[in-house]
Amino acid sequence: MITFRLDSDKEILPAGKEKEKARREKIPVHVYGSSRAASVKIAASIAALIRDRAAQDKHCVLGLPTGSTPVEVYDELVRLHNDEGLSFRNVITFSVDEYYPMNPGKLQSYVRFMREHLLDQLDILKENMHIPDGTLPLEKIPEFCRDYEKEIEKAGGIDIQLLGIGRTGHIGFNEPGSGRNSVTRLITLDHVTIADAASDFFGEDYVPRKAITMGVGTLLSARQVILLAWGEGKAKIIKDTVEGPVSENVPASFLQQHPNALIVLDEAAAAELTRFKTPWLTGTCHWDDAMIRKAVIWLCQETGKPILKLTNRDYNEHHMGDLVARGRGAYDINIRVFNQIQHAVSGWPGGKPGADDSNRPERAEPYPKRVIVFSPHPDDDVISMGGTLTRLVDQGHDVHVAYQTSGNIAVFDDDVIRFAGFVTDFSGDFFPDAEYPKEFYGKVLDFFASKKPGQVDIPEIQKVKTLIRKVEAKAACRFMGIPDDHIHFLEMPFYETGRVKKNPLGEEDLSIIRRLLEQVQPHQIFAAGDLSDPHGTHRVCLDAVMQVIDRIKKEPWMKHCYVWFYRGAWQEWNISDAEMLVPLSPDEVIRKRKAIFKHQSQKDKALFPGTDEREFWQRAEDRNHQTAVLLDKLGLAEYQAVEAFVKYKPE
Repeated sequence: MITFRLDSDKEILPAGKEKEKARREKIPVHVYGSSRAASVKIAASIAALIRDRAAQDKHCVLGLPTGSTPVEVYDELVRLHNDEGLSFRNVITFSVDEYYPMNPGKLQSYVRFMREHLLDQLDILKENMHIPDGTLPLEKIPEFCRDYEKEIEKAGGIDIQLLGIGRTGHIGFNEPGSGRNSVTRLITLDHVTIADAASDFFGEDYVPRKAITMGVGTLLSARQVILLAWGEGKAKIIKDTVEGPVSENVPASFLQQHPNALIVLDEAAAAELTRFKTPWLTGTCHWDDAMIRKAVIWLCQETGKPILKLTNRDYNEHHMGDLVARGRGAYDINIRVFNQIQHAVSGWPGGKPGADDSNRPERAEPYPKRVIVFSPHPDDDVISMGGTLTRLVDQGHDVHVAYQTSGNIAVFDDDVIRFAGFVTDFSGDFFPDAEYPKEFYGKVLDFFASKKPGQVDIPEIQKVKTLIRKVEAKAACRFMGIPDDHIHFLEMPFYETGRVKKNPLGEEDLSIIRRLLEQVQPHQIFAAGDLSDPHGTHRVCLDAVMQVIDRIKKEPWMKHCYVWFYRGAWQEWNISDAEMLVPLSPDEVIRKRKAIFKHQSQKDKALFPGTDEREFWQRAEDRNHQTAVLLDKLGLAEYQAVEAFVKYKPE
């Protein structure tokens, strides 16, 4: 059973190690249960320095990044200003970067970002705010960059430099190849960075190819550097940064050479660090059941052997000798882990009625069960657990699907024109006196003719895009046998901004979910635990479900409800974590694919695909198949595909 910590404010250390730090980490690393908890700690440290400098009648100089990573830190600093009187009149700020060219009034401008998220909400003096200028003529940029360096020097240098990290390892916009001593300058963006930014600009074609950024040397000149990273999507590059060699190919790795650098992570971003992924390689390991299972699966992959063929020698040669030395030889360990995984495999995701369920992941009774599947967007259900969803319906359970957001920003403008044109032609043929469809069609064409990249759609077009996603979701549900009155479109308000940037999660969002749960009173809840979603909607939707579950967990019906987290849109659960593995036959894989195809606006190419250029059905099939392949290599039965789930129990 996996643990999701909503509000733990304590640093997480591997069990059995207490204050021991892993030997392989070349930069100090602090890991917290959530990005929120980590952000509050960082903001408190910044506030303490600001107050200390104010007491000495001195300035505090901050280097500030943009992007989603530092937003919670900025939110907490604003709260400290508003609620606890923290003054920023002695603070000087230097923003790390800005796209080029970039009008400061545009939605994607980092000038606008910094002002909206932080600076305009504080009492900081205007002359103390410094942000790179994306409007300068090209020939004036070198002089501006030199002056930016001089302003930092004039301020006495940066006291605390906050940083995020890109998947290429960039800090600021210092892409791979940036030198250790580089200074503020104009750079060309890496193609991965452009792909990651595509959602903010409504397509890669509209992302600027250049940016002005503080250099690696500039960033490292700060007296303290704190790099933040949240989510599984950052886990691999964090491992390279912290445990790998210093290299221009990973500019963040230069932090290993800083005397006062700190990496602050949530659990997901820390997942690839040795002390979390393979702690037995760092020294003595705390061997509970979950750790043993994780280690045995790793050992199988290292040796190329199935579980039941592992020997004492295999354990000894791979730093796991203390496990077999505890009196549990290889044979007993192998059998125990093999049975654990085998018991997780079930073709009855809602439980098999009348069967002995002592070794099954789900209860046999009650039957049939009431089930709610929460889907962040109107296609995540079929992409991530379409096979399981079909099984639940076919096996007679009362299945509801709840689409948490409209997903309307992910619809191409061409689809709106196509649907609006259809309605116009349809009304002309069947209702020749109807004038409004023609007027609306003209309004759509006029708007799109002058629409600029990133411009928010007019409300009528947003509504059409919502309807397109609804129609597709209904088609997919009907294909799987789910009746219309069991399809719920929640349209949570936090999402409905018409932009990639969303509003904070609010009480109305939570109330919508709570009302549905109290109405249905399900025996099973499925929710998307896919925290790698680069746009953050999955994370917010999961947070909403978890907050509501935490509030209602003492309700009598809730005490008998199992909560399962699925993945698949961006990555799959590891077998070592999975507590239910639902195998799919070749025919069921095809059926799942056809259900995904019902979402035609997302077919061929999604508007926000991330860096994986494959269609979502291809990604899902590949992940499901790879899970099945790994089970086969571990010595279990051979399946075409497998969907994996992790059980969640409120604390």
